[in-house]
Amino acid sequence: MKPLRFRATTIVLLMLCLMYFITYLDRVNVSTAAAGFGKDFNLSKTEIGLVFSAFAYPYLVFQIIGGWVSDKFGAKRTLIYCGILWACATILTGFAGGLVSLLLARLLLGLGEGATFPAATSAMARWIPKESRGFAQGITHAFARIGNAVAPPIVVFIMVQYGWRASFYVCGALSLAWILVWAFVFTEDPAQHPRMTAEELAAMPQQKKIKPQIPWGPLFKRMLPVTVVYFCYGWTLWLFLSWIPQYFLHSYDLDLKKSAIFAASVFCAGVVGDTLGGIVSDKLLRRTGNLKISRSYMISLCMLFTLFSLLPLMFTHNVYVSILCLSSGFFFLEMMIGPIWAVPMDIAPEFAGTASGMMNTGSALAAIISPVFGGYLIDRFNNWELPFLGSIIFLAIGVLLAFRMQPETKFEAAGTSHASVASNAGV
Repeated sequence: MKPLRFRATTIVLLMLCLMYFITYLDRVNVSTAAAGFGKDFNLSKTEIGLVFSAFAYPYLVFQIIGGWVSDKFGAKRTLIYCGILWACATILTGFAGGLVSLLLARLLLGLGEGATFPAATSAMARWIPKESRGFAQGITHAFARIGNAVAPPIVVFIMVQYGWRASFYVCGALSLAWILVWAFVFTEDPAQHPRMTAEELAAMPQQKKIKPQIPWGPLFKRMLPVTVVYFCYGWTLWLFLSWIPQYFLHSYDLDLKKSAIFAASVFCAGVVGDTLGGIVSDKLLRRTGNLKISRSYMISLCMLFTLFSLLPLMFTHNVYVSILCLSSGFFFLEMMIGPIWAVPMDIAPEFAGTASGMMNTGSALAAIISPVFGGYLIDRFNNWELPFLGSIIFLAIGVLLAFRMQPETKFEAAGTSHASVASNAGV
């Protein structure tokens, strides 16, 4: 019997999936641990919101820088150095002695994680054929949502047994283990991977030996509509990631374990949405050959369904209605992840890291504002549903702006704003 042999692409994609899982586990464990350190340090909801959003400041700054670094120096080195930073930041969070040290640790986490997704996208642009990009982005982000889903019960279990600090030590150790494996299994050039076959290499995107200089101004202008749409998505995402564990705990006076299970059920819906969204987007592309349908139309429709899912929260306060609405909303919200993260690779495959970094500044900016604004509204009005009104407004804006992204129009590598229409936007 022959031993099971994984393809080179499968190994790389699996490592990226694990990275997305671990980074989101490190990122959102603080939402559940807040029940412990919030009480220990006597923090208000607004102060807890500041802790949630603190990592997003350097995360925002290093999106474009990290994308440029990964395009210039490669995803392997970028993710090794960034991984060391975010692992140390996670461990240091467990040593925090108050609000200031919590904020500093979260700032360091944002610095370490700032380049992760652009670097991963840069790697995918070299390793994943265009017909599979939606699936690749969808499945990696699905693992991120698995991190969201398992974080509440895992952190609660560790908190009950060993205290909230121990949860950060465990997550930091997982990060260090991933870095070690990544350093051994990833190669910048797919052709140099020891498991690469000629058949698999033939399906890879064409590699250019010399890349042109990045035309920053034209590329930023080209990616601006995508960035704004992603901000509209990010506003709701970070509201979910930051406050859903606390929402069930306080809005319905549930115990810590039950609230963690309810929060996990909402995030599990996102796992399904991420995976299905990438599959549907790629299937639409293969069937129609039209990137506008498979990317822009699908993103707009998903945001519209998310909006409709959240509307009942404005008119009722019932725990089972809330679970249904939030789960449905997060499912449709995450269905847009596969197609929207494929857009930077469709538009600018030669600068995929930089372009995706530009796009992700939208979500990073939302990560700064949304958790704090949500915490302020909860403190001010003692209403846990009110923050979702902002989500409904931004989702409506995103529905309309999604048609301005134009993934079917490929950005030219020359240092001008000239672009040529390429219906398939292939590499």
